[in-house]
Amino acid sequence: MDDFHASQPIFIQIRQRLIEMILRRQVGEGDALPSVRQIAAELSVNPLTVTKAFEALVEIGVVEKRRGLGMFVTEGARIRLLGHEREKFLKDDWPRIAAQIRALELDLSSLLKDDIQPEGTQK
Repeated sequence: MDDFHASQPIFIQIRQRLIEMILRRQVGEGDALPSVRQIAAELSVNPLTVTKAFEALVEIGVVEKRRGLGMFVTEGARIRLLGHEREKFLKDDWPRIAAQIRALELDLSSLLKDDIQPEGTQK
């Protein structure tokens, strides 16, 4: 879990990993998340970087700090995150992807097939 890419700040990548843990139900609503120190040690990053990732999740109401206990997933967090992430995808990512689909003259039904093979290749 310690391979970061240079295209995004590390706190955003940590935030995204925490979001994926919640969306994939690896942690449930009301569950404790790994501590700042634990994540910082595991990823070899500054604890302030991890704190910044948690603060971003607190701002959207999916994580809460319980004094002396740590960070916990709030009730309704998964549904709130699905809405937040869907909106973010449709606003930030989809326009670029849709433009590329049109430029490559792909159609949606062929993209949704599981056995897509680029032209000129065989299974």
